[in-house]
This record gives sequence, structure tokens and C-alpha cells, in this order.
Amino acid sequence: MENTNWHRLSEEELLARLGCSPESGLAPDEAARRLAEHGRNELSEGEKLSPAKLFLNQFKDFMVLVLIGATLISGLLGEYLDAITILAIIVINAVLGFIQEFRAERSLRALKELSAPTAHALRGGSIVSVAASELVPGDIVLLQSGDRVPADLRLLSAHGCQAEESALTGESVPVSKHADPIDEDDLPLGDRRNMAFLGTLLTSGTARGVVVRTGMGTEMGKIADLIQQTEEMETPLQRRLEQLGKILIVVALGLTVMVVVAGILHGQPAYGMFLAGVSLAVAAIPEGLPAIVTVALALGVQRMIRRKAIVRKLPSVETLGCASVICSDKTGTLTQNKMTVTRVWTGSRELEVTGEGYVPQGGCFDGGKPVEAKDDASLRRVLQIAALCNNAVLQRAAEPAAAVRSSAPEPEEAWELKGDPTEGALVVLAAKMGLSASSLEGLYKREQEFPFDSERKRMSVVVSHQGGRLACVKGAPDLLLERCTYILWDGKVVPFTGTLRTKVQQAQEAMAQSALRVLGLAYRELKPHESCETAEEAECQLVFAGLAGMIDPPRREVQAAIATCRRAGIKTVMITGDHQLTAEAIAAQLGIMPRGGLSVSGRELAAMSDEELDKVVDNIYVYARVSPEHKLRIVKSLQRKGHVVAMTGDGVNDAPAIKAADIGIAMGISGTDVSKEASSLVLGDDNFASIVSAIEEGRSIYENIRKFIRYLLASNVGEILTMFLAMMAGLPLPLLPIQILWVNLVTDGLPAMALGVDQAENDLMTQKPRSARESIFARRLGWKIVSRGILIGVCTLGAFWITLRSAPEGAAGLALAQTVAFVTLVMAQLIHVFDCRSSRSIFHRNILQNKYLVLAVLSSLGLMLAVLYVPALQPIFKTVPIGLREWCLSLVAAGIPTFVMGIGSVLGSSKKRKPKSRISYTSGGSQPSLR
Repeated sequence: MENTNWHRLSEEELLARLGCSPESGLAPDEAARRLAEHGRNELSEGEKLSPAKLFLNQFKDFMVLVLIGATLISGLLGEYLDAITILAIIVINAVLGFIQEFRAERSLRALKELSAPTAHALRGGSIVSVAASELVPGDIVLLQSGDRVPADLRLLSAHGCQAEESALTGESVPVSKHADPIDEDDLPLGDRRNMAFLGTLLTSGTARGVVVRTGMGTEMGKIADLIQQTEEMETPLQRRLEQLGKILIVVALGLTVMVVVAGILHGQPAYGMFLAGVSLAVAAIPEGLPAIVTVALALGVQRMIRRKAIVRKLPSVETLGCASVICSDKTGTLTQNKMTVTRVWTGSRELEVTGEGYVPQGGCFDGGKPVEAKDDASLRRVLQIAALCNNAVLQRAAEPAAAVRSSAPEPEEAWELKGDPTEGALVVLAAKMGLSASSLEGLYKREQEFPFDSERKRMSVVVSHQGGRLACVKGAPDLLLERCTYILWDGKVVPFTGTLRTKVQQAQEAMAQSALRVLGLAYRELKPHESCETAEEAECQLVFAGLAGMIDPPRREVQAAIATCRRAGIKTVMITGDHQLTAEAIAAQLGIMPRGGLSVSGRELAAMSDEELDKVVDNIYVYARVSPEHKLRIVKSLQRKGHVVAMTGDGVNDAPAIKAADIGIAMGISGTDVSKEASSLVLGDDNFASIVSAIEEGRSIYENIRKFIRYLLASNVGEILTMFLAMMAGLPLPLLPIQILWVNLVTDGLPAMALGVDQAENDLMTQKPRSARESIFARRLGWKIVSRGILIGVCTLGAFWITLRSAPEGAAGLALAQTVAFVTLVMAQLIHVFDCRSSRSIFHRNILQNKYLVLAVLSSLGLMLAVLYVPALQPIFKTVPIGLREWCLSLVAAGIPTFVMGIGSVLGSSKKRKPKSRISYTSGGSQPSLR
């Protein structure tokens, strides 16, 4: 029964298949039997991890194991304070990871909250209130306006029934429902007009339906199952840090073994060589790296909050920086989610309507010239019908429900709409021209209303005015034209001839081709004692007044944001539940689809195999009428092609794809709890442009992470070579273990943390996204680390050797040489940190620009001077005061690695200048479809 196309069955086939009666429903004992057979009408949360297990899982990460190893090494060396510090870092990281994962597990609980708690069902011939969880297939359920649908239903009757299904389809316009069979296979959810789905809301009318699916078998249940089965992607940063941790472990163990073996072969004591080898292992492992990464990400999160992007998972900040595709929902993200009339046709001419959203400011224009309603009888009549044949209310956001005033408000004032979005568009249109319910209230009094229904596709009201009566009608133009005998042409009522009908149809088709939703408006002056007891009586011999074309307009800032994405080499893809023609028009308006780009419908997508989709996915820019399963397929196909995918959305239907994407982005204002809990990032203003700001921030954060990795590892390579070469040459230890730990945790830590908040370079958003497979050492970073590290090590060892040769023999001379080596190493790193700010050399950026870095370097320098000249610290760190001669030697040796390489870089770039690379493509032109 799960695969049954319930929408295709007639009522007789439906009831026979489910074994129930429309008059009496199920007998109580039969309902109990079916409940035992099918289970409760609830969404399963799947296997749950206990909080304790979630917390323990945080210690499985490879870099965490590296830190634990560093803790043990520090303990073996007797550096218990360092061991405690590193252990604290481990615990803090574990707590942060636990909180993030625990919150993510709440997505299914948020999904369950969409289910209705109770339902009115027909049991044993009586209408009873039952818990929605006890509904079974075959139950007859009664719905009325305001009810949340308690299960998936096939409707048996529907009267003026509309359902808001944005949680499933992503489209906020209520869908009209009917009870007739639909003889089509593979219909998108939005087109199954004779079905009502669990979790959706009835906005108007009444309906009676039979339960066809419950629990995990419902469309909402399928989404819950997708969320359970979808694995969250590991971020590129996590993969790179794991790779880095493995490299460091191999290097540390290899060097330890080499040094111990070489020392023993040279006749050194085994215990002493073991301690020397452990010192090298400590030098190879940057103990502060995970903490600095966490701090850099946390500070990036604070900056992103100021840019309206709220991060729920720290590693996802960096993932944004390598996003190569943004899959964006249309409604509310790229568009305003506010239906707006943009064109009005009044017989003799077509007018352009200006103004956006619900703010009643703007007007009608003919070729750029303003048109006043008082000067155009046809336009005035259209506006009257729009305002009178309407139940929506426009009001100031801070005021209680009241009809909108006729005076134009200030643009920045907030307005809100209560009622159907389509009716709201007509209310705003009338208000822009000075007509509203309040301004017409004293002139017109409503006597009767014939609500919209899916068969007539019209709504009518009868109003009285100044001794007369008027029938106002709005609805689908094709059906409304059949009821019209006359037309208002140039302000005069004339017979509706075939020629004039053709002109109306041409105007309608022109609006439809521009992806506008078109409504027809008509009226009739009633005779004083004419009866209008039925819709048929009111909706006859009408005078056709005009057409209103409306659309959910794009956000003003989105087009510029998409252009920025294009320059940054990021592809924008629109994924929507809306119709294909509408989606293509919005995509063209925003510049999403380039020349040769394709658009695909959900039905076409369903007919493709994964292999076929993978072949064309790079050239598809618009997906229309898609289901949650389709969105998930699209994300996975793009990932198979090597893309780093950001998926935006606000509905329950977006949650599986949001969770599967490399970075899931939910809408903070319009988004459901389910989409927010499944996401990594929440937009505080529901604005696509904020995604671009977040991407810029993400790129900057990743480059800063590369900067301090470059700094830390080059410093550690210098330390390793200093120790390794000295031992291989048979020299005494140039650095003691306590000095190495001090450099790693103090001198390295503060400047590295300041690099984490460094300003971005100017060309950041003109570079193409880096590959998800890119090594953290790519783009010559590995060479820079090794070359600078070698120079730092050689220069440090050189300063040590020169001092050792000229110093008195014995412990005092060795202590002086070790102190010079210590000072040279620290100063070389503090100079090198400014070189790490630029991808080219130290001379390409203002060294004073990053004030935090300047303060960090001064702090590290002050701490080093304290270690040298504070008597109480000298015995701890085995240092002695040094004089001017030693300072000059140390500073010259420390400056060589950075300035020699920097001068070489400047000379090399002046000989060969490459043009800056920009990523762009031509937008516009033909937009083929796979239809």
C-alpha cells in the first residue's frame, strides 16, 4: 500500500481498497486491530545515542589522540603544568563538540512537534475526538479551517478548502484542494490537489478525507527517515587537520627513533638520548594548534553574528570558504516571499506597478508616466474590485488588526499582512493608489460572499452602495471570461466581441510568459430587487474589468550578491517547489542562469539515473517542482562531482538536503525548527546576501588558519633542525626541553592566535574556491614551511655554535650559548610571524595593520626578556643575561630567514608579473530547458 498512487483512485476504489465506510467510518474494534497492525501514527526518532556516549565519541578524533600523546610526553618530562594545560584543551574541545552534536539530534524532535495532537474522526457512525497518534489507515477524518492535518489523507469532499503546504513544498501560497481523481503518475506533492499531508495547515474551508498513510509512511515520515539516514559530511578543515595530525605523529616518532639510535651509536647514554628524543617529539607536535583553531573559529563566529550569520557548528565556518556551489531555495531566500502585483491590464493599456513588499507606496505607470486612479475609470474599477472582493487585511506591524489607511506611509515603516498572499497582493495594489477597505467602508457594505473553490476558481462578493448593488468577482481568467458578456474598454462598457476576447487572452498569455500569476477581475451592476442567492446568479453577464499580474519579487540585494558569487567562482543553483516557468523567469532576472544553462523539472529529474544526473549536473542552474528526495539527490550528485555544497532552505522539506550538504544554511526568520536544527548556519535576516558575507568570512578564517599553521610548523621545523643537527654533529643540546616547551606554548601561542584574527587580503573574493581535496599544504605552503624552518634552524644553530666557540669552556659557556640559541629562535619566530600574513612576502603588507599581532609580539618579547633578566626565572629556564654582542648576533641571525626570502620574493615578482585571475561568465541569452 505504501506505493499506491492514492490520488488516481476513484472514491469507490479508494474505500474498497481501505475497507471503510464514508458514512460510519471504522468500527472501534477494527480501529484497534489496525492500530496493532500498522503501529502508532508517530514519527520515529531512530536509534538514539546516550549523552555519555556522545561525549566519549569526542575523544576518537585523531588530533585529540595527538594531544593526549603530547600530554603524556609533558608528564614524562615532569612538566605537569603543561600537561594540565593540554588536558584542559582536550576537555574544552570535547564539551564544544558534545553540545553541537546534542543540539543536532533535536531535529527529529522538532519534526514531531508539527504533528497534530488530536483529530476529529468518524468511528462507529459518530464523530469523536481521538489522539492523532491513534489514527489508522481507513479512518474518516473531518477538517476545518485552522486545523493541522493529522495524517496523509485522500480527500472525499472539499468546500472552499485551501492548505498551506510550505513545510513540505517550500511554497507559501496556499494550495486549493478538491476531491476528484487525478489520473497522472509521478505527480509532485504540490500538484496532488486531492490529498492533504501530515503537518500541513488548512487555511480555509472544510474537508473530509480518509487516512491512507500514517507515521513513517507519510510524506513527513519520509523526510524524517531521510534525516535519520543522512550522514553529516566531515568538513574539509576536519579532514585537513586529521591529515596534519597523522603527518606530525609520523615525523615525531621517526625523529625520536633516529635521534635515539644515532646518539647510542655515538656512545651517548641511552637514558639521556631517550630524553633528547622525547624533546624532539615535543618540538614536532604543536600542542596549541587545536586550541588556536578553536579560538580562531570562535572569533570568526562572533564576526559572522554581526553580519547576520549565526553559526551552530564551529568547523562549518571554514567550510564556507571552499563552497563552490550554493543551492538556494527560491521563496523567501532569493525572493521576498511577498506576492506583489507588478502589472495591471485595463483593456486599452498595460500599466507597470512599482513598489515592493507590503509597504503601500508606489503607483501605476504607463511608459514611465504616472497614472492617477481618479483620471482612469477602468483602473479605478479594477482597484475597487481588488479592494472589495477580498478578505486579506494590511496593517501596521505595531498596531492591532485594522484596515490600512489611505495615506501613504513612510517607506521604512513595517507593515504586515493577515490573510491569503494572493489577496494581500491585491490589497496592497489598491492601497498604493489610495483605495483601501477603510476608505471604501462608508461607501460599500458587503451583503454576501461566495468563497473561492477549486471548481469555480472564482470568489464573489455582493455589496451595496448609494442605493445600488454591485457584484465583484475575481478568479482564473480563462474561466472568468466564460461568464463575461461585456468589457470595460476606455472607461465605457461595450459588448465583449471575439476580437476583444482575443486581446484579453493575448494580454493574459504575455503576463504568463513573464512568469506572472494572473487574476481576472469583473463586476456587474445588480438591479435593486435582483436575487443573488447563489454564485451562479451573481457570476453571470459580467463586465470584464481587467487583469492583475503578480509575482513573488526577488530581493533587491540578491542580484549583486549572486554577481559577487560569480566573480568568486561560486555557482548559484535555484531549487524550488514552484513551477518551472516561474523559476526560470526569476533565475533570468537574478542572473543565475548563464548562456547554455539548463533548467530541470522534478519529473525530468526523477526519470534520470544517478549516472545521467552526474553527467549534466554541472550545467543545471534551476530545479523546479522538486521533492525532498530530489533535493537530496541534487546535493549528493554535486558532491560526487567534487563540489563543496552549501544548501539553503527554510522548510521541513529542505532538512534532509541541509543535513547532507557540506554546509547547511537555514533561515532564521521564516525557517522551521526542523531546518534550523539540521543546519550548520542560520541566517538571522533570511537574506541570500548574508551568505556571501559568510563565505567571505569563511575564506578569511581558512586563510588565517593556514597562516598560523605556516607559522607554527615553520617554527617547529626550526626547533627540530636545531636539535637534530646539533646531535648529529656531536654538539651539546642547544635547547633544553623546558625551553622548547616554553617556546611552543608561549612564544608560538600568542602570535599564532593573533594571526587567527588577521585582516583578509584584498583579492580574497576574486579567487576561485579551493578544492575540497586540497591539502592544507597546497599553494606552496609546504615549501614555505620547510624553507623558512630550515633557515631558522640553521641560523639558530649557527648562533649557538659561534657563541659556544667564543665562550669560556664549562657550564657557564654552555649556558650562554644555549641562551643565545633560545633568543635567536624566539626572535626569528617573532620576525617570521609578520611574513606569514602575506602569501608573497613581509614587504607586501603593512606590519602594523594587525594591532592584535603587534601586541602579541610585544607580549612574547616581554616574556622572553623576563626569562632572561628576572633572577627568579633564570634557574627555572636555565638562562643567563646576555650582552650587546650576543644581542647583535641573535638579531642578525634571526632576521636572515625572513628578510633573505622576502627580498628574493620581491625580486622574483618584479621580473615576472602575472595578471590577476578573475572568474566570470556571461549571463543572459537563451536559457534551454530539459523539458
